[in-house]
Amino acid sequence: MDVATFLGRYPPFDRLGPGKLATIARSAEIEHFAPGAVILQQSGDPARYLYVIRRGAVEILDDGRLVDLMGEGEIFGAWSMLAGLSPTASVRAHEDTLCYLIPHEVAAEVLGTTEGIEVVAGYFRRRIERVGQSWGAERSAEQYRPVGEIVRRPPVTCEADASVSDAAELMARERVSCLLVRTREGWGILTDRDLRSRVVAARRDPAATPVSAVMTFPAATVPPDTMVGEVLLRMLEGGFHHFPVQDEEGELVGVVTDTDLMGLGRHTPFAIKSAIERAADRDDAIAAARDLPNVVSTLVDSNADPVEIGHIVAFTIDTLTRRLLELGMRRLGDPPGPWAWIALGSAARQEQAIHTDQDHAFAYDPTERPEDEVDPYFAELAEFVTAGLETAGFPRCRGDAMAANRALRKTPEGWVRQFRDWMDEPGAMGSIFLSIAFDYRRVAGPLDIESWLDPMVRIAGRYPQFVRHLSRRALDERPPTGFFRDLVVEARGEHAGTLDVKRRGITIIGNLARAYAIGAGLTEKRTIGRLRAATAKGALDAETAGALEEAFRFLWGVRIDHHVARLRAGRELDDFLDPAELGPVARRGLKEAFKVIARAQRALATELGVPIR
Repeated sequence: MDVATFLGRYPPFDRLGPGKLATIARSAEIEHFAPGAVILQQSGDPARYLYVIRRGAVEILDDGRLVDLMGEGEIFGAWSMLAGLSPTASVRAHEDTLCYLIPHEVAAEVLGTTEGIEVVAGYFRRRIERVGQSWGAERSAEQYRPVGEIVRRPPVTCEADASVSDAAELMARERVSCLLVRTREGWGILTDRDLRSRVVAARRDPAATPVSAVMTFPAATVPPDTMVGEVLLRMLEGGFHHFPVQDEEGELVGVVTDTDLMGLGRHTPFAIKSAIERAADRDDAIAAARDLPNVVSTLVDSNADPVEIGHIVAFTIDTLTRRLLELGMRRLGDPPGPWAWIALGSAARQEQAIHTDQDHAFAYDPTERPEDEVDPYFAELAEFVTAGLETAGFPRCRGDAMAANRALRKTPEGWVRQFRDWMDEPGAMGSIFLSIAFDYRRVAGPLDIESWLDPMVRIAGRYPQFVRHLSRRALDERPPTGFFRDLVVEARGEHAGTLDVKRRGITIIGNLARAYAIGAGLTEKRTIGRLRAATAKGALDAETAGALEEAFRFLWGVRIDHHVARLRAGRELDDFLDPAELGPVARRGLKEAFKVIARAQRALATELGVPIR
């Protein structure tokens, strides 16, 4: 591609006619920069040229801090060259880089146009934004700190035979919300919630009741080197508000509480979870759940890990589902036998964004009664929950993969038969069910359905046709690796000019992880967990797994940022990104993530001996 044609693809040159482009091309010099070479020095000599990146990438460094990464077609040095001032940041080659150098007098004419001014101003706005994000990322490192570092004081303890009244007095005097209780078998924990629910509400005599009768035992503990973010997720998942920190020698370091990890303001995961659990009726539960988008926005602002945000969304939907089940059973009466509500697909993987639909199923044991006799109860309960989730903002599955569908309400034996049928004849299984049915997780209910289904996954290797079918489905979609500002976009329709970051990226990685994990007989459900487990089993090489994990995290971050931006703009949520609206760092990251996916697909296709469509 000649210089003029290349320049004509990128702003501000894309507004110029062929004659003007030819003039600029004749004036341009070409220079190569090796990785690490400093092209412009912060506070050094003013730039003499406008630099256009032809190939490679450069880093923008502010006081040594990486604040931007610029790629093919982008310009730098404009402000310094026009003003005759020292560069406000250093520019360093990130890799082998080739640049066109356009002389001052030629570049000034182009940059003096309205389009040129807009481009230069846009770069500076993004630079300021990236500096802010860089500082924000450092602040967000809090979630990666060892939890032992944030313990405020040694634990307050008492003996198991102490009276509840003495324990409550000790808690008040020490101004703590829990006590660690020493027993011969280990440590228990007494919390202020235990005092309310197990003593006051139960009308026990505090002076006559020993702590051992109302404490929680054993107390769940974490080692001091556990990351703060991981402890927060475990609290949310388990419904805990306190976590004792215990070292390798068994010594208690202290206790961390939910308020240590995240303030209990209105828009926090703890607040919304608590509000849903306390909801008196269906309307109250739904109203509480409707605050979820605000919670996600707050988490994005705090630079939380995007994959962890997906987990928190899933925990919240789980909480709403459980509360709706409780309210439904209050209305319908006790279930006619053991049961399990099963999350499917992204819900089972706990990888949900605020733009998500419903995927779930029911399992029940009719306890020697005819199945048709008990199913009407579960059908009505399933519709109650499904309608509630829909009202809360989670639409019904367009493929009808929901417990309200009779085909997705079965006995444990029925589910095992169904899985065996799908594995015997995978081609007969609809694509919608293939993508979600083998991702399952019990959300509520006493029936341990996973103990029935996990053995089927563990013997997947005995069904080579099924494993091959799973692998082929991971090749159905292709990542956008062509060129429109370096990314392939939809060519027509209502989403023309955009790319679907979920379908063309995140879903492909999920399909790859599922194929490798189930093919190896692994029952892990989460995508990153599957990649790691498949690597440990020798089914996937560590380099590919690591690259896919990084790509997965990056794409999740882009997707959630997109959702929040549309939410704040009052626009309907979707997964369609306009590459033109992304900054250079995001575009570069997308390009690299999609390359990683394409390489992984080629490797899988080679293993299968099939061409990629």
